[in-house]
Amino acid sequence: MCDKLVVVFGATGAQGGSVAKALLEDGTFKVRIVSRDLSKPACKDLEKLGAEVVKADLDDVELLRAALHGAHAVFLVTNYWEYHDKIKEVQQGKRFADVAKQAGLQHVVFSGLENVYKLTNGKLEVKHFDGKGEIEEYFRQIGVPLTSVRLPFYFENFKSVCKPKKLPDGSGYALGLPMGNVPMHGMAVVDLGPVVVNVLKSPEKYIGKDIGLTAGSWTCDEYAKIISKYTGKNVVDGKMSADAYENLGFPGAVDLANMFRVYTMNILVRDTKLTSQLNANVRNFEEWMQHNKHVFDDL
Repeated sequence: MCDKLVVVFGATGAQGGSVAKALLEDGTFKVRIVSRDLSKPACKDLEKLGAEVVKADLDDVELLRAALHGAHAVFLVTNYWEYHDKIKEVQQGKRFADVAKQAGLQHVVFSGLENVYKLTNGKLEVKHFDGKGEIEEYFRQIGVPLTSVRLPFYFENFKSVCKPKKLPDGSGYALGLPMGNVPMHGMAVVDLGPVVVNVLKSPEKYIGKDIGLTAGSWTCDEYAKIISKYTGKNVVDGKMSADAYENLGFPGAVDLANMFRVYTMNILVRDTKLTSQLNANVRNFEEWMQHNKHVFDDL
């Protein structure tokens, strides 16, 4: 282990948890994890694995300064979905960037995304993308050494917001991805950790880069057939349109509908080869389903 300290934000969540565990397993860096609630079981588990655990909050400058004291590098994830508020997310990201600049961090690996509003010349707004794009831009404007890792659609979304829905006639289940016949990139969020470890090990190679991650791309019909194969249940492409998705009415439906619209435009760069270089064990969707078919037992 070297003396360089990496601080991981969001360590009790899916992305940060994956990164913290991968860093601890790798053993190259000292690891400090940050949480607003140190009583969470995930904090205790990571502490047992060797992480230093500290309390901090992206809304509190003094706590941020303390969390970054002595740090070489940081993994940062911001959460639009907590407040459904792009302005707040951007404020948090910029506040962190300012503190990172003052602290003299050598490398920030940020879970970023494209600024879709800018990319489409104002035609589409995807708030949970756009805010992260603005944060990326700000880091670079003020001269903080940054690598942005841009995840595709999470396979884990099939457990929750994109879980197949029962067909009215009871003959099976519909997968509601408004993608038409356009393949959609995907990846297991738990496979992010080794990617970030390898980025941190080669800063000279990756600082200044935007890394579009993906384990591959599949059409809605292909995703449905793979789910069917491993669950033994009849799952089909629901043939949903983006307009119908937008009208589902749940919080975030419009934002997600616009995300799917952007996905169908194929303007986002996602690199299967580079992803595999950064994580040789990244799983494709079929491999992920082999280990996660149990989550569909309640269909």
